[in-house]
Amino acid sequence: MGTLPVIVTHEWQMAALLGYLLGSIPFGLLLTKLFQAGDLRSIGSGNIGTTNVLRTGRKDLAAATLLLDGGKGAVAVLLAGYWFAPDAAIIAGMMAVIGHNFPMWLKFEGGKGVATTLGVLLAMSWPAGLVTAATWLLVALVLRYSSLAALVSFAASPFYMYFLGDENKAVLAVLLAALGIVRHHANIKRLLAGEEPKIGQKK
Repeated sequence: MGTLPVIVTHEWQMAALLGYLLGSIPFGLLLTKLFQAGDLRSIGSGNIGTTNVLRTGRKDLAAATLLLDGGKGAVAVLLAGYWFAPDAAIIAGMMAVIGHNFPMWLKFEGGKGVATTLGVLLAMSWPAGLVTAATWLLVALVLRYSSLAALVSFAASPFYMYFLGDENKAVLAVLLAALGIVRHHANIKRLLAGEEPKIGQKK
C-alpha cells in the first residue's frame, strides 16, 4: 500500500484550488432563487443543502440540489485525477467539501457537505461510495433523520474505503468523516435532546 506524500506540489495547489472553487458553488441557494422558492438562508435551518431545500416544499429542487452537490464533488476528483495525479484527486476531493462548507461567496457560511462528501467518495472508489450512500439511505428510510443518516454513514465510510478502496483513500474518508461530524454538532445536540426534526418536517 502506498503512503500519502508530504511534499506540497504545484499539482496539489492547482487541485486544491479546483476543488474549492467547484465545491463552493451553492447550487441549493441558486436553484431556490432561480425558481423563486425563497432564500434558503432564511428558511428552516438556514443551510444551503438538500434537506433545507426540501423544507421549501420543492422536492424537484431538493433532488436537483442533491445531484448537483454530489456531482461537483465527483467532478472535482475526476478532473484532478485526469489533469494531475491520483494524490491530487484526493486533495481536490477534500477541498471540494471544504468549499461547500465554507464558500467565500457566502462569507464562509455554507452547508454540511453530506451530498458533496458522497460524490467525492463515489468518485474515489465507487464501491465504497455506493455502500456509504446505501447506508445513508437505509438509516434515513428507517429512522427518518437526515442528520443521523449522515453521521452513521460518515462514521462507516473510512471502513468501507479501507476494504473497498485503499489506504490513502481511507485517510481521506477519515478526514471527511471528522469534518462532517463536527459540522453536525448542533444536530447531535438536538438528536440527544429529542428535538431534531425528521425528514420533510419543518424545523
